[in-house]
Amino acid sequence: MEKMKVLAALLAFMVLQAPVSAQKYPDGIIDKTVAVVGNEMISVSQIEEEVQVMRAQGMASDRNIRCELLEQMMTAKLFLIQARLDSLTVNNDMVESELRNRVDNIRTQLGGDENVEKYFGKPLYRLRQEWRQTLQDQSLTQQMQQNVASSVSEMTPYDVQKYVEAMDSLDLPVVPIKYQLSQICIYPDREAANLVVKERLLAIRERIMNGEKFSVLAMIYSQDPGSARRGGELGMASKSVFWPAFSDAAMALKPGIVSQIVETPDGFHIIEVLEKKGDMFNARHILLKPEYTAEDREKAFKTLDSLKTELTNGAVSFDLAARFYSQDPATRTNGGQMADPSTGSSYFEIDQLKPEDYNAIKDLKEGEISEPFESRDNEGRSGNTVYKIIKVDKIIPAHTASFSEDYTMLSEQAQNERAMNAIDEFIKKKISETYIVIDPIFKDCPFTHEEWMDKIRTEE
Repeated sequence: MEKMKVLAALLAFMVLQAPVSAQKYPDGIIDKTVAVVGNEMISVSQIEEEVQVMRAQGMASDRNIRCELLEQMMTAKLFLIQARLDSLTVNNDMVESELRNRVDNIRTQLGGDENVEKYFGKPLYRLRQEWRQTLQDQSLTQQMQQNVASSVSEMTPYDVQKYVEAMDSLDLPVVPIKYQLSQICIYPDREAANLVVKERLLAIRERIMNGEKFSVLAMIYSQDPGSARRGGELGMASKSVFWPAFSDAAMALKPGIVSQIVETPDGFHIIEVLEKKGDMFNARHILLKPEYTAEDREKAFKTLDSLKTELTNGAVSFDLAARFYSQDPATRTNGGQMADPSTGSSYFEIDQLKPEDYNAIKDLKEGEISEPFESRDNEGRSGNTVYKIIKVDKIIPAHTASFSEDYTMLSEQAQNERAMNAIDEFIKKKISETYIVIDPIFKDCPFTHEEWMDKIRTEE
């Protein structure tokens, strides 16, 4: 049931400004400065702490990870030095938001403040200070990178045409099949289903109050598979990773007390707090979700069947029927037209559709309407049950991208390539102009930019 928040992208530029200590690292290396970029230094301890952060966040690392991190750090220094020369300012709101996310994620992954401090070998307040400085540097670095990328001129239609003509036809991107769809949705009787699940949950709560073990009943009844096998236990975590209603209820409880029913987008819960520390807690919960009957399905399918018949006979337009009958607030005002919630686009590729939706329309032609089927909406982690019919408004077959049909996509690709080339040229130029020394222990690294190899210090 945990609503884990994803940390911000661009981890490539996250450089920990950790103090040097007399500590041993892999392969018997003693901490020391391993690279100097301008007046900025990078030490073994900084690289190793970043490896620790990646592992604490569940990221995989391979044998070249330290080479990759060093190059990312050195590249970040080049942008950071220029950002300071250009007097760019830190986006402090972004920094504080990212810092909260990073700290909460790591505290949750490691199971509390004490474990974080043990893992990194320093108090949390020091880690916050170091990570704040890291994120402030990252803010400047990102701004400088964006400035370099945006400095290139906009692609004109002539530029895009020349870009396409210069490409080998085999290198042109393949545009996958896309669908434009409209839907009419009917929900089952939520109130009745909610009432049933609340009564079940109250009965379970009463059994706990009468002496039965919360953990045993969680294993039997909870519909959160991740925690049910642990007796409903969620582990020590920051309150920020849960739905607000859940964390508010948990933080208000005293250890050992079982909550009243708590509703979240995932369903209905009862909660028992095991331990609280600051804004973190460890709790057990039992999650039950509303379930619907065959009668609900039959009633909805009957309505949708009748609508499909009327639509097929031309008695009413799909647009009008959706506005009048559909119970989905996100699409009914648009005549049922579906849009990708993440992009806003009205065109869907196959992997952007729910499996149930794709199975219903995969064999249809333009203008045809699916049979009634059961699907899920976009609420919560797994969505709510909904019954629907879908009309295929338009199909764009898979094809090799062309200037006339896919100008926008090709223009974006060409512009991105031009921006990346500008960034690449900036890096090469700054490597040649900047005082850089790299320790020979990294002489075998497969750096992306070969120019770094000229900066390897000659072994004495």
